[in-house]
Order: sequence, then C-alpha cells, then structure tokens
Amino acid sequence: MAKTVIAVFSNEQVAKEAVEDLRRAGFDREISILAKDQGREGGDQEGGLNMGADTGGISDGVTTGGVLGGLAGLAAGAGALVIPGIGPLIAAGPIAGLLSGAATGGVAGGLIDWGIPEAEGREYENEIRQGKMLVSVRCDDQRADQANKILKDHGADRVRIH
Repeated sequence: MAKTVIAVFSNEQVAKEAVEDLRRAGFDREISILAKDQGREGGDQEGGLNMGADTGGISDGVTTGGVLGGLAGLAAGAGALVIPGIGPLIAAGPIAGLLSGAATGGVAGGLIDWGIPEAEGREYENEIRQGKMLVSVRCDDQRADQANKILKDHGADRVRIH
C-alpha cells in the first residue's frame, strides 16, 4: 500500500537540500514539491487553473528566481498553476497532476486522493499560502520510514506519514 510522507519547510535552501538527499537515496519520480510562486504574486489571483507543460522559467529559476526555481527543477514535471483563493503556485512531481484536476477543491481537495484528511489538507494549504514549501514523497510502506527520516533530519517544520 502506498504512503505519502509530507514535510513543510520555511527555508527554501533547506528544502532543496532535503530533496537532493532524497534523490541520492534513490527517490526520484516519487518526489513532489508545492510552493507559492512568489515571482507571480501580483498575477491572476482569482483565475482558474493554468497548468501546462510549458514551465516558463520554473525549472531554471527565471520565474521564481534563486533556490525555488532550482528546487522545482529537482522534481519531474514542474509546472505553474493558479488555484483560486491561493494564487499562483509551483507544482513539481506527481502532485502537479493530482492538483491539475482539483482546481475547485484547492490543495486540500487534491490531497484527499492521497489519503490525507481534508482538515489536514487545509492546514497544508494555509502553510503554502503563508509562503512555506511542501515536499512530499509517495512511496511504498517500506520506503516511507526512510523518506520520513531524511526529511526530519533536514529540520522540516513538520513531517507526517499518511
């Protein structure tokens, strides 16, 4: 049975280091990153979902600048999307596809598909709204503890296995 390990980070550099360590441990396509796109803060806040293969400068750091751009480049399928009430987001990895169909339910609605209770999903949504980053790993039971340890070792604000 698949598990989802979710960590919340306040510091982009620390999140990047955690993702790099996850990749060194053999996690790759299982890694997802979700963060507010600070580079488009004044963008279409109330618009619908804007998700596509064209990442603009997301993976090379042009859109978000600096570390977050590099962070998105560490996960497969980086893209930009706009969720009403939250605004522009960077989504990379499996979470990008998960949220592309959940525009009306927001982040919390999308995370329900990964077995995360709606109330907890709302907590993650609020943290992203406040500028924090969510790093998640979707893996089997056997590897969930390893991902959990790596994320905790990097001092995530909060780490949970679902």
